[in-house]
Amino acid sequence: MDRDLLRQSLGCHGPSLLSLLRSEQQDNPHFRGLLGPASDTARGAPPLQARKERRGDNIEIQKFISRKADLLFALSWKQNVPTVSEINEENEDYYAVMPPLEQFMDVPSVDRRELFFRDVERGDVVIGRISSIREFGFFMVLICLGSGIIRDISHLEITALCPLRDVPSHSNHGDPLSYYQTGDLIRAGIKDIDRYHEKLVVSLYSSSLPPHLSDMKLGVISSEDLPLHYRRSVELNSNSLESYENVMQHSMGFMNPGVVEFLLGKLGISESNPPSLMRGLQRTNFSEEDFAFMLRKKQSASWALKCVKIGVDYFKVGRHVDAMNEYNKALEIDKQNVEALVARGALYATKGSLNKAIEDFEVALEACPTHRNARKYLCQTLVERGGQLEEEEKLLNAESYYKKALALDETFKEAEDALSKLHRHMQVILYFPLNNY
Repeated sequence: MDRDLLRQSLGCHGPSLLSLLRSEQQDNPHFRGLLGPASDTARGAPPLQARKERRGDNIEIQKFISRKADLLFALSWKQNVPTVSEINEENEDYYAVMPPLEQFMDVPSVDRRELFFRDVERGDVVIGRISSIREFGFFMVLICLGSGIIRDISHLEITALCPLRDVPSHSNHGDPLSYYQTGDLIRAGIKDIDRYHEKLVVSLYSSSLPPHLSDMKLGVISSEDLPLHYRRSVELNSNSLESYENVMQHSMGFMNPGVVEFLLGKLGISESNPPSLMRGLQRTNFSEEDFAFMLRKKQSASWALKCVKIGVDYFKVGRHVDAMNEYNKALEIDKQNVEALVARGALYATKGSLNKAIEDFEVALEACPTHRNARKYLCQTLVERGGQLEEEEKLLNAESYYKKALALDETFKEAEDALSKLHRHMQVILYFPLNNY
């Protein structure tokens, strides 16, 4: 899986795109709507030439959706894994929260309005400002959505009515409406939709929301409570030359190394059995060896091994600095590359850095307990280091190194002889103290 491509494709519009395609299937099962807007008849059909041009512009996407319809609209791609809660979904630390996609495109207002009323559902959260207060309720002009799909609606003058019966009473106010003022920012849940006449009725009671949004606070909010995608859209309006890619790539969440995992969880997709629009990849089970992580691991190991071979060639002709650079490069590519660790350990031992050599050999042997050279070189280096400690009269430390070598290979005669010699020396010291010499 190309993670960067997935990251850019999903952005913050993955769910919206999917819901758009699904609703297209439900509303137009034979994809008749792909040939033009659904309401062409209601608004008056455009001239024939305009329809042909529009059809020509969209012909490739039409063909793609038609070919992939069974895959695009299949429910089998979605695994039974918990999705990320929509309440706290807009977090810049997790992923790139973007302004609505249509802000970067030349989408006519009439089309944006049509898409909004087509896709909005009961239970969705909307945010707007109170435009007028009447005895039967108040009207609010919507500026953005607070859940579900993301749409650019701030300039569409979409009005919603909040009836008096859907305004909770406050203990300090006899009249529920006296608590509100014109210009207040209001978060509300959609209670009823008249798509034909483009009318909305909203409620300030949490009962108007679906269960997963029931804890969301409805009523008066501050500007700090506005969704992050809306604040991004306001920033974009002040700099209309910014491209989608620039805004996304400068987002802190875009650089999150776990962004793909987060977005997959947000969409309810299992990474262990990912969906694909390539029919050849529609198998239900793949070996772990076929996934990107394992393939990348194999590639890194192969690349690191090439560096090790170059380093060994340098070592043979005495170019130790160049050899060390190659071994380090190999370990930057693959930290657990056993051959690189053993080769670097041998070079450390040659240069007299026995502690570093022992450390490399031990890491290599931990990664591959059956590696002969790692065990052999470690035993030899432990004995050599023990000899150094013995010369420094650090006899107990030397003894521990000899014993460690024998624990690795009980048949290692050099370690056995060194340990026996050390014990004899220690016995002499015990029986003939230095002050008697």
